[in-house]
Amino acid sequence: MKNYRHQKIMEIISRTEVETQEELSRLLAGAGFNVTQATVSRDIRQLNLKKVPSSSGRQCYAPAASKESFGPDRLVGILAAGFVSMEAASNILVIKTVSGMAMAVAAAIDALSIPKMVGCIAGDDTIMCAIRSCEDVTDVMNEIDHLVSNN
Repeated sequence: MKNYRHQKIMEIISRTEVETQEELSRLLAGAGFNVTQATVSRDIRQLNLKKVPSSSGRQCYAPAASKESFGPDRLVGILAAGFVSMEAASNILVIKTVSGMAMAVAAAIDALSIPKMVGCIAGDDTIMCAIRSCEDVTDVMNEIDHLVSNN
């Protein structure tokens, strides 16, 4: 349930300027998530949301920019902590993670800007990574294996 709520929070703040926890609670309730202020506060902390100036000048919640918030060592740590296995399927790399870690691991992989990787889509415990070509998959797998092994 928490993963779905986190996904909904990210969706809400991407399309709506949300200023307060109370406003976010109300929008979540409208989407079928009945949460307390304490839960919203915890979710904001876990999602690493920050208040930033919006186009209208209001201070609204937004995700902290991953590259500025976490150094490479922390990103590799997240990758290593959640990584279970990986397998190639044409130019798609499927990465299995610890349950509930796929979104964090995918965000870490994206922030690491691994060459030849286009981007990632995450579920609960599975990540699908688009690789530029079938020939590049082995290089990306070797890079990820190197990062995980040396952590």
